[in-house]
Amino acid sequence: MWERFRRFSALERPARSLFLRAIVLLPLVTLSLRWRGFRATQATLQRFLSNDNQQTDAALVRGVAAMTARMVNAADRRGLVHPSCLAKSLTLWWLLGRQGISSHMRIGIRKKKGKFEAHAWVERDGTALNEPDEHHHHYAAFDAAFSSLPPEQ
Repeated sequence: MWERFRRFSALERPARSLFLRAIVLLPLVTLSLRWRGFRATQATLQRFLSNDNQQTDAALVRGVAAMTARMVNAADRRGLVHPSCLAKSLTLWWLLGRQGISSHMRIGIRKKKGKFEAHAWVERDGTALNEPDEHHHHYAAFDAAFSSLPPEQ
């Protein structure tokens, strides 16, 4: 336990903040997905995003996006709940958006041993942020990214 605390304390302040946000948000997103579904969960998260503070420095954005993905993965490993790839991806997508970093939710499917499987990940500039081993390449991604909602009817 002390080793974990020491490692957490060694993180820079922005990383600690992202980790704490992710460790709280992951179970909430997981519950919302279970009770309300994907679109309602994404709509709720989107209400708390703003397009006013878009990051522009490419090198800075890459670094912050990578750190955010690492902190979401760390929160998944250390948290009490181990969420689905969809919950992790929604959490990452939202945390990036809150920092003014645009990204796209991607969902893909595959058929393996006669069963359909689905997988979700987050992309920025065509690169998967939360897929270090490129697991997503085994899935046929839907053409449209799920980062924006359809207009209200």
